[in-house]
Amino acid sequence: MDNAIVLLSGGLDSATSLFWAKKNGFRPFCLIFDYGQRHKKEIDNARAIAKKAKCGYEIVKFNLASDTTSLVNKKLKLPKKVMPDEIPSTYAPARNIIFLSLGVSFAETKKAQFIVIGTNQLDYSNYPDCRDEFIRAFQKAINLGTKSGTQAKTIKILTPLQNKNKAQIIKLAVKLKVPLELTWSCYAGNTKPCNICPSCIIRAKGFKEAGVADPILR
Repeated sequence: MDNAIVLLSGGLDSATSLFWAKKNGFRPFCLIFDYGQRHKKEIDNARAIAKKAKCGYEIVKFNLASDTTSLVNKKLKLPKKVMPDEIPSTYAPARNIIFLSLGVSFAETKKAQFIVIGTNQLDYSNYPDCRDEFIRAFQKAINLGTKSGTQAKTIKILTPLQNKNKAQIIKLAVKLKVPLELTWSCYAGNTKPCNICPSCIIRAKGFKEAGVADPILR
């Protein structure tokens, strides 16, 4: 059984990626990131998901130190819709670069051969660090810039959801018995989803197209 570092945000995609890893015979260890985001709900949900999956986890805390992202700066308004070809205010500078870098460090430390990340480039919010081009470039950086890479034992990035739309991801989550009631997608940290931010809209569209009731709306 191969060890895998799973980057777990508490959202639908990362939770599905975690249960995909378990189903495919990996031994997952979850990294949960506290980077100063505007609410802690997703961190609490990620912890609950890791416990439900009976996986070890660690919460890594750092300061993203960005006044430019509405995911951190509460003075900035959250977007209400996805604009074509426009990177939204919820873009957090270099976030996946940082997440994957920390994942690589943990992977080398824990002798994990894989990093699992729930990126997808179909139903997403125009984030440049979710694209295939970025993942391929970062894989090359791992190959060239790590001890494991130079010793031909490179750590491989796995993106099981990369070319799936949200409805396909939800259908997979149901098949994998992901605790969807524990996942959180909303950019706001209220008791219930706001149902107006792009993440809520994409999630609602996915559940509708998948023909599945979203358990967090019950």
